[in-house]
Amino acid sequence: MPPKPKRDNGPAKRPISITAVVDCVGALATGSVHGNLYLYDTNKAGGSTGLGTEELRTRVRRGDQILWSVLALECEAYTAIDGILIDPEVCEPVRKVYPGTDVAYWIGTIKTDAVQHVPYQIKFRLGSRDEPIVSTLSPSLVG
Repeated sequence: MPPKPKRDNGPAKRPISITAVVDCVGALATGSVHGNLYLYDTNKAGGSTGLGTEELRTRVRRGDQILWSVLALECEAYTAIDGILIDPEVCEPVRKVYPGTDVAYWIGTIKTDAVQHVPYQIKFRLGSRDEPIVSTLSPSLVG
């Protein structure tokens, strides 16, 4: 009997990437990322809204992987994500580092279909400041 053909499930689904662009100089001067944070994701075609604002609404479904990363508006400024504050029943992001680099990102998987409107906050490390700065307006995951 010939071997069964392998099922082709198509290409692996890519994570939805959320990129935070931070005006580090402005945030350090004001002590806040309000007015100094621009959020983007890769799911505009899937229904995300608010791209380029602090109140990004990322459209997600159960099983979607979400990858958070940060870029500094000023190339010489230190900017990092220190944590993602979100309901752990929905998603539990963990910090990872790209192999062979010191570039970190946060990744988590959506655990439920019952995502209506789940706000979250991002904790940033900026410049040489000891304490993280937490986003004030909440981006959210929406179903």
